[in-house]
Amino acid sequence: MAQREAISTTDAPAAVGPYSQAIRTGELVFTAGQLGIDPRSGELAGDGVAQQAERAIANLEAILVAAGSGLANLVKVTVFLADIDEWSAVNEVYARLIPEPFPARSAFAVKDLPRGARVEIEAVATVARG
Repeated sequence: MAQREAISTTDAPAAVGPYSQAIRTGELVFTAGQLGIDPRSGELAGDGVAQQAERAIANLEAILVAAGSGLANLVKVTVFLADIDEWSAVNEVYARLIPEPFPARSAFAVKDLPRGARVEIEAVATVARG
């Protein structure tokens, strides 16, 4: 049975409840959903969905790197949006920051996100091989 290892880095917002930033098990890393929160200020990166998406992806990258992975190892991404009409703005940021081949992806409009955020992104990645 594969061991579960909690992943934590100060380069992404700390978990504020009973969850881990990520769990690595075997050759996979599962991240918690990341809002566009700047880990140093503790505040949203801006009011706009594009700014928040950029910061959410930066947070994902920091967590994946701490787990021995990275954005190039993404296999599945889930995007949650407070307003589905903002999808095109998030998609532009995503296409610019996520390397090809693009991972499988789902996107959902949700009623609300924590802290009034516009977007939340979670991911599954493989562990990088040396």
